[in-house]
This record gives sequence, C-alpha cells and structure tokens, in this order.
Amino acid sequence: MAERATQQPGGTRAEGPRLLPWTTQNGHPCYLSTDGQGYLANLADNIEAIQLGMGEDLLEYARDAMAPDAKVLSATEYRWLARRLTEALSDALRVADSRGQRLPDRAEVTEDA
Repeated sequence: MAERATQQPGGTRAEGPRLLPWTTQNGHPCYLSTDGQGYLANLADNIEAIQLGMGEDLLEYARDAMAPDAKVLSATEYRWLARRLTEALSDALRVADSRGQRLPDRAEVTEDA
C-alpha cells in the first residue's frame, strides 16, 4: 500500500496512511493517518530510532560472537542470536518500508523543481 508524498517547504509530508513500527495483536500492520506531526507520529519516530539502534547493537554483538578468536557459543545461544537478528531485520525492513512510502516520487520532485 504505497502512499503519495509531496514536497513541503520544511521537508517531505506523506499523504495517506503511515506504516507504523508495530503490529496488531494478530500481527497485522498498523497505519496512521498523519501529516507527520502529533504524538503518535513522534512516538513512531522514536520507536523506529530505538529499533534501529538495538539492531546496530545486536549486529555488533553478532560480529563479535562470530570473530575467529571468540568463544564458542552453545546451540541455545546461537538460536537466541538468530532469533534476535531475525527480529532486528524484520524491524529494519518495516522502518525502510515505512520511510520509503513517505519519499516523494521522482517525477513529482522534478516537476516541483
């Protein structure tokens, strides 16, 4: 469900629903009708930043765990790491999808310029 974005003097403003960084209890996507301002839009921005930061921290941990001189982890520890990496990748893809939907179309940017 792509949304249309228009260039505003202060930046890009999405027209249409914004994909939020959380899902319903049933795992369905949540959307917010917004102009990019307001409590829920700010909350979504903050949660996205936290998710991406946690993903960076987890990636650093995984790289350290996979280094040639690292101690060998147990099968349970590797499964835990794989699950957390899967969650972090899922979060990052959702953030990328949400932000990508809010980018202006190239044709619109060219016309506005």
